[in-house]
Amino acid sequence: MSSRERLVEAAFALFAERGYDQTTIDDIAERAGVGRTTFFRAFRTKEDVIFPDHEVLLRSLEVRLAGSTDDTALIAVTESARLVLRHYLAEGQRALTRYRLTRSVPALRDREIAGVQQYQRLFRAFLHRWMGGGQDTALRAELMAGAVVTAHNHVLRRWLRGQVDDPERQFDAAMAETVDLFTRPGDDSETSIVVIRTKKELAAVLPELNRVLGPHQSPS
Repeated sequence: MSSRERLVEAAFALFAERGYDQTTIDDIAERAGVGRTTFFRAFRTKEDVIFPDHEVLLRSLEVRLAGSTDDTALIAVTESARLVLRHYLAEGQRALTRYRLTRSVPALRDREIAGVQQYQRLFRAFLHRWMGGGQDTALRAELMAGAVVTAHNHVLRRWLRGQVDDPERQFDAAMAETVDLFTRPGDDSETSIVVIRTKKELAAVLPELNRVLGPHQSPS
């Protein structure tokens, strides 16, 4: 096990035993069997130990998105979000400990929010380029990026709270619904044109046309 991993394990163990505020960097280094200098070679702050893989994950998402094409862009977004989910699932107890800490320590909650915003900015920039990069697509890209992150976090939080047994299946459903919101045709995207010849009065024909066309495409 590397000294970096020993530091992470020591930190999480101490936070569980003593609490975050009561644990110092020197405590972590001592428990890990390394010096203070080694700690600062691996992490800048105590907060960094709580999110040790954030930068690696962010780079993994960048690589996954960069490898997509126009046709696979939405698949790449979904699979990038899945990378983050699977990382938390693989962490197991460590992810649960982090969840409890971020709920109770404001500084860690702020750090978590900042990390989520980085993911969202990455998705927004990618989606904006995919949509054409114009001023008319900026808001749509922003909304979709926010929806992707929200869907991921919704499933992740439910798993952390023990509310789902199959988080990947829940994730698939959440992402399908999210993508559908931004790819389904709008209400005004389809127009039906009907040409008829009849000797009947218009008032007599309208009820049947309304039944066939539906309430949103009634003739006028």
